[in-house]
Amino acid sequence: MRTLSIGTRLIAALATVIVFAGLLIAIGLNNKVGREEEKDKSSPSGPTEPWPLFGGSLSRNMVNLKEKNICDKWTIDKEDPEKNKNVLWVQTLGSKAYGGPTIGDGKIFIGTNNDGPRDPDISGDKGIIMCFEQKTGKFLWQSVHDKLAAGLVNDWPQEGICSAPFVEGKRIYYVSNRCELICATTDGLKAGNEGVKDEKYHTDHDADIVWRLDMIAKLGVFPHNLATCSPLVAGDTVFVITSNGVDEGHLNVPKPEAPSFIAVDKKTGAVKWHSNLPSAGIEPFKSSGSGSGDESLFKRLADSGKLIMHGQWSNPVYAEPKGGKPQVVFPGGNGWLYSFNPANGDLIWKFDCNPKSAKYELGNRGTRNDFVSTPVIYNDKLYIGVGQDPEHESGVGHFWCINITKEPKNKDKDLSPVDDDFDPKSSKNKDSGLVWHYGGVRKDPAEGESEYYFGRTLSTAAVHDGLCYVAELDGYLHCFDADTGKQYWEHRLDGFTWSSPYWVDGKIYMGNDAKQIVIFAHGKEKKILNTIKMREYVRATPVAVDGVLYVMTETKLYAIKESK
Repeated sequence: MRTLSIGTRLIAALATVIVFAGLLIAIGLNNKVGREEEKDKSSPSGPTEPWPLFGGSLSRNMVNLKEKNICDKWTIDKEDPEKNKNVLWVQTLGSKAYGGPTIGDGKIFIGTNNDGPRDPDISGDKGIIMCFEQKTGKFLWQSVHDKLAAGLVNDWPQEGICSAPFVEGKRIYYVSNRCELICATTDGLKAGNEGVKDEKYHTDHDADIVWRLDMIAKLGVFPHNLATCSPLVAGDTVFVITSNGVDEGHLNVPKPEAPSFIAVDKKTGAVKWHSNLPSAGIEPFKSSGSGSGDESLFKRLADSGKLIMHGQWSNPVYAEPKGGKPQVVFPGGNGWLYSFNPANGDLIWKFDCNPKSAKYELGNRGTRNDFVSTPVIYNDKLYIGVGQDPEHESGVGHFWCINITKEPKNKDKDLSPVDDDFDPKSSKNKDSGLVWHYGGVRKDPAEGESEYYFGRTLSTAAVHDGLCYVAELDGYLHCFDADTGKQYWEHRLDGFTWSSPYWVDGKIYMGNDAKQIVIFAHGKEKKILNTIKMREYVRATPVAVDGVLYVMTETKLYAIKESK
């Protein structure tokens, strides 16, 4: 097993997968714009921009119903870019790029690092947001963030910014590598300075910061390895997961009193409410070494779901169930989902996404997981799989479908299945929100089969036309019945995947670590349409806007459209 450099690539995964953007923009606007299923009533009106967040629509669902005639045949020439086919333009990013792309106001926003700097006067390791003109790929401006002095425990080297900006009108919202929630203009300083006047980098090619919330200084947050959340904007509120986590010893949560989840005024950056679940009420403690009582205490708390196990690198999702209450759902670092009243932070329900018998360990031996993927809401159901930092390698996982309209019948507001019984028809689960579950260890795997029904995942689901597509870290793409969980097919990709399946134009586009985009036909029977060699890892999820497919590798952004 590889030596664990905890989080060196987890962070990446988030934006990739995770990547991470906010959900909702202006409640009351008539958005749809074809991005989500018309009959899906779980999501209120929201973003009007073409693809303003990770997932594109209010549901975070990786489905685009607007775009047609999206290219599925192109060539990336290894030696000569002039020989590329069906490629409109290419832009060079840093050496790692995982945040985005998100698109709005005629611009593309990417989170990356400073390897290959745009400004020759700015050198060294930095967190960068790059802004490009959507049609031409012209570089417009960048937002530069210095590294935290604490180093890798809070701000892992070379990972850059993994948050995918949320675009709303003339504003973007993102989380920097410094654990700051940032509001900036879409036009940069060249258009004037609308916000704060203390930007360190102050040329026409730099960002115009409107306001910033330092979650370390103001809220006491201790981000583990990197702050990564892609903010969710609903009405006048920005919702964020802070990335509060363990210290470098991995046996202590130094700031359990600091919030995991916050709601912030989008105009001022003032905190409206916050929650320090899952670590509420747990006092700080220090490990006194291997085998100590403190280590035993940490494991007991982590295994019982009362403590953050590692980091918190997922993203919140928002829904307005038909006939129900609005809710914002946060995946917690203990492997539980928490649904809150968006207005005041009151808990609506919670759900444990691990078996009660599961145990947490660093590496691939543990069976208890947290989240790197992002929840999807579709037709009053939530879809999510569990996973870990990809440096922990493969392991057993679980994929869940949950009824978000279920009213809790107990004082703890717990909708989890009972006694590790994952049969939704069981009498034990009459008060559970469980709709279906897929995962666990395969008892007698056949030759060539995975030892797990479903492994750890960084992948966010695409749900459409009664089908649910989701991938595992190990490189398996699954197609399930969205209502029952019946598996129609699975496909083993040629490499691991941090990417998410992207449904557009009747096709599913799937990136992987074999440096490919594999394109499948939508349907209950597996059909591969094409496999494209991209020459680099594809860990972000492709995005289609205005007839153009945008594919981001670790170092480049490609705009792809069939030539006429």
